[in-house]
Amino acid sequence: MIDALAPHLPLIWAAIIAFAVFMYVLMDGFDLGVGILFRHAPTDSDRDRMMNSVAPIWDGNETWLVLGGGGLMAAFPLAYAIILPALYIPLLVMLIALIFRGVAFEFRFKAETSRHLWDKAFHYGSLAATFAQGVALGAFIQGFEVTGRDFTGGAFDWATPFSLLTGLGLVAGYVLLGAGWLILKTDGALQDWAFKIAKRALAAVLVFVALVSLTTPLLESAIAARWFSWPNIAYLSPVPLLTAALTLGLWRALVKRRERAPLLYGFGLFALSYLGLAISLWPNVVPPNISIWQAASAPSSQAFMLVGALLVVPVMLGYIAYSYWVFRGKVRDDSGYH
Repeated sequence: MIDALAPHLPLIWAAIIAFAVFMYVLMDGFDLGVGILFRHAPTDSDRDRMMNSVAPIWDGNETWLVLGGGGLMAAFPLAYAIILPALYIPLLVMLIALIFRGVAFEFRFKAETSRHLWDKAFHYGSLAATFAQGVALGAFIQGFEVTGRDFTGGAFDWATPFSLLTGLGLVAGYVLLGAGWLILKTDGALQDWAFKIAKRALAAVLVFVALVSLTTPLLESAIAARWFSWPNIAYLSPVPLLTAALTLGLWRALVKRRERAPLLYGFGLFALSYLGLAISLWPNVVPPNISIWQAASAPSSQAFMLVGALLVVPVMLGYIAYSYWVFRGKVRDDSGYH
């Protein structure tokens, strides 16, 4: 059985990890976006509603990050051993920021004189975690200096203009998702404010998408050849065309003040951006030269872990779907988190 699956196991695990990371970006993206917007909300009552809108589901959203990181360590240990030391600082910043953000959920509603400190912890924790994720993404796209099976670059190789650009771009993207979530979950003056923020965020996202899309092919000639050589340019043209169509649809949804469409269109834009990234880097799990097959663990290890993943992933999907169903609807002023 394992022998028959062995050639396909790296592909299966690449798909599982890619799915987990994508789910994390979508699910935690909008609640990090809410956190980034938090201190800029019109009133303190609005901040209460913003936090209440994500309080029941934020911790479930972050379980996808655990699955992605754990799956990478188990299925592609070589990639894990290279990526972790290469991105140690931004990943550490992300984890510390997420801790501050998580603690703020518990302390803010109980605090009195220190409430403003937990407001800052929630806001700056969300902002720092998002920026660190974007920086890590940019460093990943650029690739890592590897000799043999070891990372041989410096501790600050991740700190480049391109990675800082992707960090700012992800902040804009999460703000767009966060505004879309607030449009869906709130009403009145807070929803009006979210519509305005979403329009500004969409404009910023378009600028960053254009800059990253134009810059990425310059980083590696293979990426440029993949996108712009014939007939690839014809085969891959639906990606930018669909991106343009979704952007137009999102703008029209905001102008017409639709409540569900902005978040769904935002998800679509992230999905296409994620697809474009996968096309650019495939089949490397450690850019620029280590493929998923080179980094894969033994087939027996991947098969053993696959059994657990096939049990855990449906449970996670079911739990998250149930949570969203239970806490569906608008968040009102009398809603509370205790």
